[in-house]
Amino acid sequence: MSAVIFVNGLTIVLFGGLMVLCNLLYHDTGGAFLEAGLCALAMGGALLIVSAGRLSRLKRLHTFLLTASVWMTAGTVSALPLWLWRMSPADAFFEAMSGLTTTGATVLSGLDTLPRSVLLWRAMIQSLGGIGFIVTGIALLPFLKVGGMQLFRTESSDKGENELGSAARFASASVGVYVALILLCTLLYGLGGMSDFDALTHALTTMASGGYANYDASFGHFDSAYLQWVCTLFMLCAGLPFAWYIKVLRGKRQASEQVRMMLLTLGAVILGLTLWRVETAHTPIFETLRIVAFSVVSVVTTTGFAVEDYTAWGPFAVTAFLVLTLVGGCTGSTAGGVKAMRWIVSWRAVRVRLATMVRPHAIHPLRYEGRRIAPEVLDGVIGFFTLFALTFGVISVVLTLLGVDTLTAMSGTLTALCNVGPGVGAIIGPAGSFAPLDGVSKVILALAMYLGRLEMLTVFVVCLPRFWQEV
Repeated sequence: MSAVIFVNGLTIVLFGGLMVLCNLLYHDTGGAFLEAGLCALAMGGALLIVSAGRLSRLKRLHTFLLTASVWMTAGTVSALPLWLWRMSPADAFFEAMSGLTTTGATVLSGLDTLPRSVLLWRAMIQSLGGIGFIVTGIALLPFLKVGGMQLFRTESSDKGENELGSAARFASASVGVYVALILLCTLLYGLGGMSDFDALTHALTTMASGGYANYDASFGHFDSAYLQWVCTLFMLCAGLPFAWYIKVLRGKRQASEQVRMMLLTLGAVILGLTLWRVETAHTPIFETLRIVAFSVVSVVTTTGFAVEDYTAWGPFAVTAFLVLTLVGGCTGSTAGGVKAMRWIVSWRAVRVRLATMVRPHAIHPLRYEGRRIAPEVLDGVIGFFTLFALTFGVISVVLTLLGVDTLTAMSGTLTALCNVGPGVGAIIGPAGSFAPLDGVSKVILALAMYLGRLEMLTVFVVCLPRFWQEV
C-alpha cells in the first residue's frame, strides 16, 4: 500500500508544480493557481514523506488500486485551481475530470474571454490525460487482463515481449511519438495562421483526443479549410495505436486489424454521409466532405471538436452520430470509447456462433491477428460489454430521476462513458454545454467519464469486499 500512496503523492506534486507554472506564465486569476499549486505541493510532499521510508513491492492487486486511485487523485487535484478561481466544486470537478479523461465536455461559456491560465490549464490536463492513458492502456490494462485488453499484447509486442517491463518500454517509446506529433501539429497549426498560444493549446487537446477549445464556437472559430483538414488528420493520428507507430518506425509496415477496420469504417461512413448530405441539402461536395470528415473523425476518435452543429442536419444525422459515439478509437491510442478491437472480437464471436449452429460438429476457431483467442479473453470482452450496458442503464435512469430529460440523460451518459464530449439535443449538443445541469448530475457524469476512461472493470473490482480481503 505504501507504493500506492507514494505514486499518488508524486502525482499531486506533479500537478502542483504545473499549477505554479501556469501562475508564473499568466497572472490573470488573482493567485488561484499559485494557492492551489502550493497547497498541492504541500499535500503531495506530505504523502511522499509518509510513504517513502516503507516502500514495498507492488503486488498485482495493488496495481488495480494504484490505477483507480491515481486517476481519481489527479482529477480531484486538477479541480482545485478552478474552484479557487470562481467555479463551484461540482463544476470544477466536472471540468477537471472531463479534461483529464480527455472527454472534452465543458460547463464553461465565454471561452473567448477566459483567462489564459485557465485555457492553458485545461489543455495541459487533457494532454497529461492522453499521456496517462497511453501508459495505462499499453502497460497496465493488458497486464491486469481487463476487458480483453491482454489481446493488445499480440499487436504491440514482439514474440517474447509479454511482461510488464517490456510493455512499459513500449509505452515509453509511444510517449515519445506522442510528443513528436504534438510538436508537428503545433507547427502546422501555426503555419495555418493560429497564434502561438492557440496552436500549442489546440495541438495538446487534438493529440489527447480531448477537444477542449479556446472558443465557444469550438474549432469552427477557425474559418479555414486548411486548419480543419490538419485537425482531421491529427485527430485520426491520435485515434490509432501508438504502439503501431513504433512498429512502423521499426520497419514493420503491415497495419493491424483494428487499424484497417477503423480506416475502412471511417472511409465508408464519411463517404455515405457526404453523399447523403449533398443529395438532401444540396451543399457543395468538397465543403461537405470536409465538414463531414471532420465531424465523423472527431466523434469516432472521441475528440469532440466541432465545426458545425451536425444535430441540425436532421434525425438521421443525430442517430448516425449517436451510434458513432459507441465506436471509439483503437486500443493503445489516446481515444476513448468501446475500442475497435472489442468490436472485431465481438463480431467474430457472433460469426463463429452462427457457423457452429449450421455445422455443430465442425471446429470454428476464434482468431485475432492470426492468433487464437483464449476463452478468458472473450469472457473479458463480454464482461466489458455487459458492465458497459448496465452502467449506461443505471446512470441514465438516475439522471432522469434528477429531472434530466431522456435524450439528454441517455446521450450524456453515453458520451461520458465513451469520453466523447458533446452529446445530442438542445442542451448538451455540439452547440451547447453541460452548464444547465444541476450539480449532482454533473458529478455523476464526471464519475461516468472516470469509469469509461479506466474501462470500468478496473474501478469496479476495487469496490468488491473480496478485493480488500485479498489486499
